[in-house]
Amino acid sequence: MSAKTGETTRRTVRRSMRASMLAAASIGALVVSLVPIGAHAAPPDKDRTFHASPDGRDIGQCQEQHPCSLDRVQQVVRDEVRKAKGDVTVELADGTYRIAEPLEFGAEDGGREGRTVTWAAAPGAHPELTGATAVTGWRPSEVDPAVYVADVPVGVDSRQLYVNGIIAPRASMRLQNSAVSITAAGIVIVDPALRYLADLPDQDRIEFQSLGDFTNRYSPVDHISGDLITMAQPAWNNNTWGWDTVQNSFLAGPTWYLENSLEFVDEVGEWYLAPDAGSLYYQAAEGVDPNDLDIELPRLDVLVSIGGTYDEPVTGLAFEGLRFSGTSWLGPSVDGYANQQNGAYLKGVFEYRPDDAFTSCSRGCEMFERARNDWYQEPAAVQVSAASDVSFTRNTFTALGQSALGIGNDANATRSGVGLGASDIAVVGNAFNEVGGHGIVVGGVRPDAHHPSDERMTNRDIRLEHNTVNRVAVDYKDNSGILSTYVTGARIVHNEVANVSYDGIDTGYGWGANDAGGSDDYADRGYYNWSPRYDTPTTLKDNYVAGNLVHDTKARFADGGTLYNLSASPGTIVERNYLYNISGVALYLDEGTRYTTYRHNVLQGGNPWVFTNAYSMRNHTNDNLLEENWYNSGGAQIPNAAAKNNQLIGNVLVTGDEWPTAAREVMCDAGVGIEYRTALNANLFGLADCPIESPVGAEHRTAGTPGVGTVFAQTGSDFGIAAAGSDIWGAGGQRDDEFGAIVRAGAVDSESTVVARVNSLNDVNAWAKSGVMLRNDITESGSSAGYAVTAVTRRNGVVFAWDSNGDGYIDTDARANVNTFRPIWVKLTRSESEVSGSYSFDGVNYVRIGSAVTLPGAADEQDGGIFSTSHDRSQWAINVFSDLAVE
Repeated sequence: MSAKTGETTRRTVRRSMRASMLAAASIGALVVSLVPIGAHAAPPDKDRTFHASPDGRDIGQCQEQHPCSLDRVQQVVRDEVRKAKGDVTVELADGTYRIAEPLEFGAEDGGREGRTVTWAAAPGAHPELTGATAVTGWRPSEVDPAVYVADVPVGVDSRQLYVNGIIAPRASMRLQNSAVSITAAGIVIVDPALRYLADLPDQDRIEFQSLGDFTNRYSPVDHISGDLITMAQPAWNNNTWGWDTVQNSFLAGPTWYLENSLEFVDEVGEWYLAPDAGSLYYQAAEGVDPNDLDIELPRLDVLVSIGGTYDEPVTGLAFEGLRFSGTSWLGPSVDGYANQQNGAYLKGVFEYRPDDAFTSCSRGCEMFERARNDWYQEPAAVQVSAASDVSFTRNTFTALGQSALGIGNDANATRSGVGLGASDIAVVGNAFNEVGGHGIVVGGVRPDAHHPSDERMTNRDIRLEHNTVNRVAVDYKDNSGILSTYVTGARIVHNEVANVSYDGIDTGYGWGANDAGGSDDYADRGYYNWSPRYDTPTTLKDNYVAGNLVHDTKARFADGGTLYNLSASPGTIVERNYLYNISGVALYLDEGTRYTTYRHNVLQGGNPWVFTNAYSMRNHTNDNLLEENWYNSGGAQIPNAAAKNNQLIGNVLVTGDEWPTAAREVMCDAGVGIEYRTALNANLFGLADCPIESPVGAEHRTAGTPGVGTVFAQTGSDFGIAAAGSDIWGAGGQRDDEFGAIVRAGAVDSESTVVARVNSLNDVNAWAKSGVMLRNDITESGSSAGYAVTAVTRRNGVVFAWDSNGDGYIDTDARANVNTFRPIWVKLTRSESEVSGSYSFDGVNYVRIGSAVTLPGAADEQDGGIFSTSHDRSQWAINVFSDLAVE
């Protein structure tokens, strides 16, 4: 390693003993203890502990009184491991460890003979390992007073910037499809208003981004002259052949952007980096000084590499209570991101690509099939390969510019150069948030992943349990929350996956082409003219996906499914998962899926609830069982079911929210265990039908419209509200004011703000609202004046709404059509009789919604607080808030 430190309830589910025993037998029998693999206790008197701190010394024996740097403590531990008779622990003191080079752990860094080396936070500490540098010295730029500039090291490049821990958006502009024409050489400008692009400086830093139906592609610009944007090669060629290409998206029309020019910095939070000048530009909100923010510029593409060889794998290594942050993968800036699916991509020159591939191969062709075995994988920030008995427990992975944790990926996605070969890996109770790519990606996609040339390459026995994966795939939107490709014995159990652009949990890869006997569809495409048609099965088998809570998926893509599988996976069971607030297909059995069982899953929303991709009689999507699942929308799309032996047995269509007891038990049991829950978890306070008792503190009071079912909860600065209200709207003949609220009575005066973060909006109606409220008396619904709210909606952005005539009903609104698949801060600001509403993604940079308005009848002293309304009296959920402040 080289490093420098420089929520009253409608009903309560009561579980019978028999049901509990069945649930335990279902999941517990297949899931081992939550004690991390590798935590083998040695005799206490033989254990050793060493100490590190951000300003630790490069000498000494790393005692508590004299902690060492990371470099030094690793040297000391290596020496100790060679002679140790017990476990070794490295305790990291509180603070930020800014590392100049990736931390590398080889065989010499792990425990031996069953012992474990643990790198852990010291008691009460929250150490952060980061590859980023803090940016300071901000000043108004010559471009625009609202755009600030700071000096950074010349030559440093990055695709990400992190502001108060949130991924800030790169400067971009939406490119209307009618404004340009896509050609083999590049992009022809059709709209004369775009001709100014030819005059922009640093044109070779501009990128074109395309969002198709399952791919998210990036292509660098070479130069712009006149009406032609000439694209850099070979990235453009690689993005214009295959499937779901830039010019021929799979189902619907694509969405296009140009990114990364100073000219495009025109919205709050956007940024641009000029490496040659060493200048970083950032547009702050009005009244915000960037010098008061924590702005981090990543400098490393890999943060931690854990990799041995097949002869000498890394063993007995554990990480506990650490925070990993601060990376940016620069590959797409050079090679483009010719995305194929779920983090796999093309790069480099393919000499056999046909000259007319732009037209002849825009929806596949034989030569494209030839290239499949040369796909690359997106590298992770924290990498594990050629390793056994490695565990990650209660860590946080955040502010990372690519996939956060990669386990047993292909060699090309590893810093060590040795891929695959991961076994007995435990990932338990971690949080993945604000991540550019996957939260967790396990397995590879190249031949050695599915038919290893060395048995030791096989990825097996990988446990992913009780992890929270929330708002990942921010930059590489094709990435699922969790992906497990060719793995034997993966256990993906009791995780929560939320707020992703594509799928929630994906398993398998290869479209059945590499299964025993192959795929006749792929024979027709010419794949086997260039690749083996195997007569043996792949390593994909005996996987278990159970007890997961998955919601708010597929924010950007039409294709894919919330739970998705590719290829034969004998012995695999998918059960007792709870899916809600999802788009498109719930259970997607894509090409080649065979020998799998899906049972006892609860599917709220989604259409169809299941799809088996078996329209072709030649792709071997067959011999699957879907049994006793519950769903409340959509049908089953199972073409050629009898011929393919895809069986639907005892599945139950439920009306609305009338889930039977057995289904509710699955719902209440899904997700991470209580001990691992934080404000990022939708079930922090349980569900509306199985709430966790957590009374609201005395400094607040609760208010609910009479007759409306409500739940209120609080723990620390986190709150929960459920309210089965019809709406808060009094215009157009509607007279509704039904909600539940947690209130600071009389706390609002003539100069006040009411602000909170909406972490999880779990109600299902598209117009459900959760946010902040002020009015003369919040307890007087339908009558009290001085009434305004700023709220996050399920599918209609963020709204600022108010009572314009003082009759006690909201009747007017302004809307911000923004992405709500994420936590959002909302605010009301009162200045005398005027009130304005705004939202923020980072809690500091607020964007006003519409204009300030006058509230008739507003009293000098008002109530302020947070509220929810489900917009549907038949369905409700506990919504989670944080950081309520009325000032």
